[in-house]
Amino acid sequence: MSDREERVPVADDEGGQTAAVKAPPGTRPRPDTAPPRVDRLPPWNVLLHNDEVNDMGYVVEAIIALTPLKPECAIERMFEAHRTGVALLLSTHKEHAELLQEQFASKRLKITIEAGR
Repeated sequence: MSDREERVPVADDEGGQTAAVKAPPGTRPRPDTAPPRVDRLPPWNVLLHNDEVNDMGYVVEAIIALTPLKPECAIERMFEAHRTGVALLLSTHKEHAELLQEQFASKRLKITIEAGR
Protein backbone atom coordinates (compact mmCIF):
# COMPACT_ATOMS: atom_id res chain seq x y z
CA MET A 1 0.00 0.00 0.00
CA SER A 2 1.49 3.37 -0.96
CA ASP A 3 1.52 6.48 1.23
CA ARG A 4 -1.32 7.84 -0.91
CA GLU A 5 -3.60 4.88 -0.11
CA GLU A 6 -5.64 4.27 2.99
CA ARG A 7 -7.46 1.16 4.27
CA VAL A 8 -11.19 1.75 4.76
CA PRO A 9 -14.01 -0.62 5.82
CA VAL A 10 -16.09 -2.10 3.03
CA ALA A 11 -19.72 -3.05 3.66
CA ASP A 12 -20.48 -6.56 2.48
CA ASP A 13 -22.26 -9.70 3.63
CA GLU A 14 -19.02 -11.26 4.92
CA GLY A 15 -18.19 -8.35 7.28
CA GLY A 16 -14.85 -7.15 8.53
CA GLN A 17 -13.16 -6.63 5.16
CA THR A 18 -11.18 -3.56 4.18
CA ALA A 19 -10.06 -2.19 0.86
CA ALA A 20 -7.30 0.18 -0.20
CA VAL A 21 -8.55 3.42 -1.72
CA LYS A 22 -6.56 6.31 -3.13
CA ALA A 23 -6.61 9.52 -1.10
CA PRO A 24 -7.78 12.62 -2.98
CA PRO A 25 -4.92 14.75 -4.36
CA GLY A 26 -3.57 17.34 -1.92
CA THR A 27 -4.56 15.41 1.23
CA ARG A 28 -2.31 13.75 3.75
CA PRO A 29 -2.86 10.27 5.21
CA ARG A 30 -4.48 10.18 8.65
CA PRO A 31 -2.05 9.75 11.55
CA ASP A 32 -2.22 6.45 13.45
CA THR A 33 -2.72 8.23 16.77
CA ALA A 34 -4.61 11.33 17.81
CA PRO A 35 -2.49 14.38 18.62
CA PRO A 36 -2.16 15.25 22.31
CA ARG A 37 -4.95 17.45 23.60
CA VAL A 38 -3.79 20.96 24.45
CA ASP A 39 -6.97 21.81 26.35
CA ARG A 40 -6.49 19.04 28.93
CA LEU A 41 -6.86 20.16 32.56
CA PRO A 42 -3.89 19.60 34.89
CA PRO A 43 -4.22 16.54 37.16
CA TRP A 44 -4.98 16.64 40.88
CA ASN A 45 -4.23 13.69 43.16
CA VAL A 46 -6.94 12.47 45.52
CA LEU A 47 -5.33 11.00 48.66
CA LEU A 48 -7.07 8.78 51.21
CA HIS A 49 -5.79 9.07 54.78
CA ASN A 50 -5.94 6.33 57.38
CA ASP A 51 -8.14 6.79 60.40
CA GLU A 52 -8.64 4.70 63.50
CA VAL A 53 -12.41 5.28 63.65
CA ASN A 54 -14.02 3.75 60.55
CA ASP A 55 -14.33 0.05 59.82
CA MET A 56 -12.22 -1.19 56.88
CA GLY A 57 -15.30 -2.53 55.10
CA TYR A 58 -17.00 0.84 55.40
CA VAL A 59 -13.98 2.57 53.85
CA VAL A 60 -13.93 0.11 50.93
CA GLU A 61 -17.67 0.58 50.35
CA ALA A 62 -17.22 4.38 50.30
CA ILE A 63 -14.35 4.14 47.80
CA ILE A 64 -16.43 1.90 45.52
CA ALA A 65 -19.48 4.18 45.80
CA LEU A 66 -17.64 7.45 45.12
CA THR A 67 -14.93 6.48 42.62
CA PRO A 68 -14.71 4.34 39.49
CA LEU A 69 -12.36 1.92 41.30
CA LYS A 70 -13.23 -1.79 41.24
CA PRO A 71 -13.59 -3.61 44.57
CA GLU A 72 -10.13 -5.22 44.32
CA CYS A 73 -8.47 -1.82 43.79
CA ALA A 74 -10.54 -0.24 46.55
CA ILE A 75 -9.34 -2.93 48.98
CA GLU A 76 -5.71 -2.41 47.92
CA ARG A 77 -5.97 1.37 48.42
CA MET A 78 -7.64 0.95 51.82
CA PHE A 79 -4.86 -1.40 53.01
CA GLU A 80 -2.18 0.92 51.64
CA ALA A 81 -3.65 3.84 53.61
CA HIS A 82 -3.92 1.59 56.67
CA ARG A 83 -0.26 0.48 56.42
CA THR A 84 1.41 3.72 55.32
CA GLY A 85 -1.02 6.39 56.47
CA VAL A 86 -2.02 7.59 53.00
CA ALA A 87 -2.90 6.14 49.58
CA LEU A 88 -3.40 7.69 46.15
CA LEU A 89 -6.98 6.89 45.11
CA LEU A 90 -6.91 8.55 41.68
CA SER A 91 -5.88 11.61 39.67
CA THR A 92 -8.51 13.84 38.12
CA HIS A 93 -9.18 17.51 37.35
CA LYS A 94 -9.38 19.97 40.26
CA GLU A 95 -13.16 20.42 40.35
CA HIS A 96 -13.75 16.67 40.49
CA ALA A 97 -11.06 16.27 43.17
CA GLU A 98 -12.75 18.95 45.28
CA LEU A 99 -16.12 17.24 44.84
CA LEU A 100 -14.65 13.90 45.95
CA GLN A 101 -13.10 15.58 48.98
CA GLU A 102 -16.53 16.89 50.03
CA GLN A 103 -18.25 13.56 49.35
CA PHE A 104 -15.72 11.58 51.40
CA ALA A 105 -15.98 14.16 54.20
CA SER A 106 -19.74 13.59 54.30
CA LYS A 107 -18.92 9.93 54.98
CA ARG A 108 -16.49 10.94 57.76
CA LEU A 109 -13.41 9.95 55.74
CA LYS A 110 -10.37 12.17 55.31
CA ILE A 111 -9.32 12.97 51.76
CA THR A 112 -6.79 15.55 50.74
CA ILE A 113 -6.06 16.78 47.25
CA GLU A 114 -2.82 18.07 45.75
CA ALA A 115 -1.64 19.20 42.36
CA GLY A 116 -0.33 16.27 40.31
CA ARG A 117 2.86 16.18 38.35
